[in-house]
Amino acid sequence: MSLGGTSGPRVCARICKLAGRRQRMLLRLLVSVAVAFCFLFSSLVSKDEDASPGVETMLVFSDHVRSFVNPVWTSSGRPVDRKRTGPRPCPVCYLPVEQALALRPAKPSLSPVLQSLNYVLEEILIPKESKSGSLFGGFPSLEERDKSYDIKDSMTVHCGFVRGKVPGLNTGFDIDEADHSEMQLCQSTVVASAIFGNYDVMQQPENISKFSKDTVCFFMFLEEETEAAIKNTTIGHTKKIGLWRVVVVRNLPFTDARRNGKVPKLLLHRLFPNARYSIWIDGKLKLVRDPYQVLERFLWRKNVSFAISRHYRRFDVFEEAEANKAGGKYDNTSIDYQIEFYKREGLTHYSSAKLPITSDVPEGCVIIREHIPITNLFTCLWFNEVDRFTSRDQLSFSTVRDKIRWRVNWTADMFLDCERRDFVVQVFSVFFWFDLLPLIFCVLFC
Repeated sequence: MSLGGTSGPRVCARICKLAGRRQRMLLRLLVSVAVAFCFLFSSLVSKDEDASPGVETMLVFSDHVRSFVNPVWTSSGRPVDRKRTGPRPCPVCYLPVEQALALRPAKPSLSPVLQSLNYVLEEILIPKESKSGSLFGGFPSLEERDKSYDIKDSMTVHCGFVRGKVPGLNTGFDIDEADHSEMQLCQSTVVASAIFGNYDVMQQPENISKFSKDTVCFFMFLEEETEAAIKNTTIGHTKKIGLWRVVVVRNLPFTDARRNGKVPKLLLHRLFPNARYSIWIDGKLKLVRDPYQVLERFLWRKNVSFAISRHYRRFDVFEEAEANKAGGKYDNTSIDYQIEFYKREGLTHYSSAKLPITSDVPEGCVIIREHIPITNLFTCLWFNEVDRFTSRDQLSFSTVRDKIRWRVNWTADMFLDCERRDFVVQVFSVFFWFDLLPLIFCVLFC
């Protein structure tokens, strides 16, 4: 939710009307100081990487101001830096690209039990029950949901794109045939991102080797609103911007931009059926390490097929749910319904009893994975939860992971979030300044 829009001036006008002269002067002073600090520290501000533009950004900025005005001091007499909402990047050892490539596995990783994964296709769809997801997802029933965790050698599950044989062609989340053909050619590694709702500014990857530029597919998904905004600020062809191949998506399956973003985030194996590896990066982030270095460090070196960073602060789904409610990231009733549903299925608080599982809450802005049947199943079922319940994928991650690992010898590897911050960085968003406009309006017209 943003502070901007048509409601901002009305709210400010009401505040001005009710406030006395002394209070209005104080408001002017406070906002002036806030704006001054914005310009002074704009290069240092780092908002919560899971926050939506608007209110959360302002709240985090207020934390930066408090840290400057009233710093906390260490025992050594040095101030504690609280400009960041999470940990700083920690040292991560990467191999040179050539050495990393030499360690690339010759064969795909083994997929435990599941060897063949197929997807539900249905032309005529009628919801079988309430709260069964979307038309795009195929309205899977609770019985079908339960069966999808009965892992066998060959399975057929709901995984989006149910209304057509070829994902992206007249299935919802539609793409041009030229883009589709290009995506089918990606056979090694794909780095993908998306910007929907014109929320973020496209970031160009940095420190990418010539070999990666020649062999890795870089795809950025946009919808028409974002494409129009980019055309206004880009000179030349907009199909290829820097390293990114730009794909404009039409016939979006959801009205919520964030929920639309879950389609490429979780279903890359459906959009790139021939790719062996993928690295998903949220649109607000910039990749600053070579993709092969990232794959070697987080997949090949550990002999795992799926890696995601754990949340820097929270490990418990119940705490994450309360934080989502407090931050206004989704309506409280829907969050409560989802958590109560999971509790009835056996969800418990995170504790040491779950070790070696280190967390139940991911920082889901980056996903590194190999496309094998078991990881494809995991992200299909994760998407189905996001489709059925709230779009807050942190709430459903551990439920899907645990249901699978209880049945087969597989789990998602979770690395430190400070390690993630070493290979992707968040660039300060221009939308922060737009969120200040209502406050500036108060100063000018009170």
